[in-house]
Amino acid sequence: MINIVIHRVAEGETIYSISAEYGISAERIIQDNRLQNPDSLVVGQTIVILFPLETYTVAEGDTLDKISEKTGVPVLTLRRNNPVLNTGLFIYPGQTLVLEYRGRKLGNIDVLGYAYTYIEDYLLAQTMPFLTYMNIFSYGITPSGGLIPADDEKIIAYAKEYGVKPILVLTSLNKYGVFSSETVSMLLADKSAQDRLIENVSSVLNSKGYYGLDVDIEFIEPQYAEEYAAFLGRLRIRLNSMGKVLFTALAPKISADQTGLLYEGHNYRLLGEASDYVFLMTYEWGYTYGPPMAVAPINNVKRVVDYALTEIPAEKIFMGIPNYGYDWSLPYISGESKAESISNVRAVQTAEAFNAEILYDITAQSPHFNYFSSNISPLVSAVNEHEVWFEDAESIRKKLELLNENNLRGGGYWNLMRQFPQNWLVLNSLFNINNDS
Repeated sequence: MINIVIHRVAEGETIYSISAEYGISAERIIQDNRLQNPDSLVVGQTIVILFPLETYTVAEGDTLDKISEKTGVPVLTLRRNNPVLNTGLFIYPGQTLVLEYRGRKLGNIDVLGYAYTYIEDYLLAQTMPFLTYMNIFSYGITPSGGLIPADDEKIIAYAKEYGVKPILVLTSLNKYGVFSSETVSMLLADKSAQDRLIENVSSVLNSKGYYGLDVDIEFIEPQYAEEYAAFLGRLRIRLNSMGKVLFTALAPKISADQTGLLYEGHNYRLLGEASDYVFLMTYEWGYTYGPPMAVAPINNVKRVVDYALTEIPAEKIFMGIPNYGYDWSLPYISGESKAESISNVRAVQTAEAFNAEILYDITAQSPHFNYFSSNISPLVSAVNEHEVWFEDAESIRKKLELLNENNLRGGGYWNLMRQFPQNWLVLNSLFNINNDS
């Protein structure tokens, strides 16, 4: 039985005609999709339609805990099925809450999300109910094995309140916030520095109550690939002895001999053996300084997943999913052009503002559109063309289905710093999300 429909808006359709087509109230569709301007839908925009099977009408004096006791539905499930509850609004008598939706889910899944320590509270509230792990970005390293700490206490406490496991993300970012190959090379050439780093990391994980560690060390010189894997192997032994787990973030490779500084230092087979779990960074084909294209075209993502499965067991693999898009000014000029990173919500708002039709690329399984903006000043008046690629409900469903088809451990979002309400609707409709609460 169908449990979700992703409707793509056609010319002339309104929220009320869509409501009539599916027999779901316009109010619920607007609320579920968090539509900010429901009276001005964009041609090509996706609308998620869900079908309640069992509902509950809020009574006077009800709280989520009381409703959970009455219905036997966990509070976390109430929050997942009714995302409006995560927006800071109070429940009120007469409000209809969904206890269960129609249809069978694909199965269980682990979900991780990356967040910087300065993430806004409202974003934490909206995303925490849908996570297994919160990967907190990030602690940096020094060549001697020291740590560059992060102000992480608040986000750790928030995660634990929701039964989400906090994961410390360790990167090769230096004090200037730049990935440093030099720092990595110095560290990997000095075993005593590596041992010192293991001690420092272990101490922080214990003192702050982290569930585990996610190592995201990039731009490793090729000659240190084996030493990097050996270091992670020693690190994992220490963490496992403490009851903690090790994630490793992997560049999106499609073959063992793929060239380039981003890829050569990541040996999939060795890193898979050294880690409890791996996170495939399957995004950034379309990126800030590159030509306009999908951020995570499904055909490219599939090639990475296919290769990863030849080297690493599926139950260890998390597939990366981007929570952002890019807006390019045209014409694109290599070495000069710089795209603006935007939220998926803002992409639709931009299409609305400039009366652009959203198209859908079947090969990439990604939405995109072009628009024209005016640049008017006392000295110049010009019309600039833009090209936007982003994610919508359909592109997210395709990624989640790919994950499921390959029996991967889970999916992971880079990153949680922007709203994307439709993503959580699709995720919750397709999977039961593992959580400790």
